Amino acid sequence: MPLSFPMMRTFLRAKLHRATVTAAKPDYEGSISIDLALCREADLCEFEQVDVYNLNNGARFTTYVIYGEPGQVQVNGAAARLVQSGDRVIVAAYLALPPDEVARHQPKVVLLGESNAVSDVRTHALRQP
Repeated sequence: MPLSFPMMRTFLRAKLHRATVTAAKPDYEGSISIDLALCREADLCEFEQVDVYNLNNGARFTTYVIYGEPGQVQVNGAAARLVQSGDRVIVAAYLALPPDEVARHQPKVVLLGESNAVSDVRTHALRQP
């Protein structure tokens, strides 16, 4: 009998919106160092995969989170070539959901202002097509 796997759909789980890159270190171990308080606010775990979208130049890349110092959003390793200090980025984490959990899902969006301070936190209910 063939194996059956439930269909899973991928959704935004959490994002840091308009974070300011504080440093780019190509010689550092690859990852993105993010202020621990911001990680707590967005529920990002250390070593969790994230996508990063650079609002200044359109570069997009996948990396993983490591906890950083207060205010820090530092891109490390090869991806550091895709950003500069002062660039604004979106850091997004995703999850796969089975169909029966989709309607209850509410992604969390953490909006950031100057010095990577949290300016607002929002959750969004999914609208059905």
